[in-house]
Amino acid sequence: MDSIDLEVLKTCAAWIEAGHRCELVTVIKTWGSSPRPEGATLAICDDGSVVGSVSGGCIEDDLIERVRQHGITRTQPEIVTYGITADEAHRFGLPCGGTIQLAIEPLTAQSGIADMLARLGRHQLVARRLDLQTGAVSLSEARPGMNLQVSEAALTTIHGPRWRLLIIGAGQLSRFLAQIALGMDYHVTVCDPREEYRQGWHVEGVQISHDMPDDLVTSMQLDTRSAVVALTHDPKLDDLALMEALKSDAFYVGAIGSRSNNAKRRERLREFDLDDAQIARLHGPIGLYIGSKTPSEIAISILAELTAVKNGVALPDEVRVAHAKGAMKIDNSADVCGVRGDA
Repeated sequence: MDSIDLEVLKTCAAWIEAGHRCELVTVIKTWGSSPRPEGATLAICDDGSVVGSVSGGCIEDDLIERVRQHGITRTQPEIVTYGITADEAHRFGLPCGGTIQLAIEPLTAQSGIADMLARLGRHQLVARRLDLQTGAVSLSEARPGMNLQVSEAALTTIHGPRWRLLIIGAGQLSRFLAQIALGMDYHVTVCDPREEYRQGWHVEGVQISHDMPDDLVTSMQLDTRSAVVALTHDPKLDDLALMEALKSDAFYVGAIGSRSNNAKRRERLREFDLDDAQIARLHGPIGLYIGSKTPSEIAISILAELTAVKNGVALPDEVRVAHAKGAMKIDNSADVCGVRGDA
């Protein structure tokens, strides 16, 4: 599953190769409430086809209508602002007082899209600088944490996996988790030293490792843009990796298992000389309580909690698995095939 950003770029490359004229539209600034964040992209083809999104739909409709009526006539980048007046905000479906500024760039073979896709295919984080006066494009390696930058002279956008996710265990649940995380701009690594689990496990775009999980955690030098999820149910694999991850700067560390198994895991981690503050960072039972039963639903539950932590959202205890099941007196002391509802 490609991220929206990658899907837009791949579609642009296909249109250019097919000889179509097309434009890349990027949200560069918003005021007030906005349905899409800065850096969101949309591409529009000369036949009116569109991929991506920069608003709730009404601005897209206006862009499409302009192309259908006049074609693609721009030869240089242009900055366009929607929603300055109350009438425009109402017309384009923007929230009250909302304003959105877009950079609209006509693309050609010299726009660097193919080169950028090649770099992204190597899991590089790429900074793309667009000269707003000439339309010239240059690419360079981006640093983690870099964000969109815009001035009167240039627009620099960041493309590629901005976050890292290490999944310990190559199973059915990890497959769903990896696929969804790819679409969320994560560089995903799956680690499982057990050959019988790795055989036949494949998700395009995911790196798979046979190293011992704790060794890999150490070598990855996890930072504040990294997350670790342990899914094997095997203490020999999970515990040592969790120990290293909880001592790192990773913003999220979680492990699957029942409430009782997670209590036992925390006791084992204390034997590794982790302090109470480090152990308190462990999310387990992992995920949010949404009544999930299947691996795909549990993957959504895990990523929902991970996303809340990434975005700095404080979650009430009522939505956490342990609290919710405790309140309902649900017994999940035994797992079935490693999965029993909301981890």
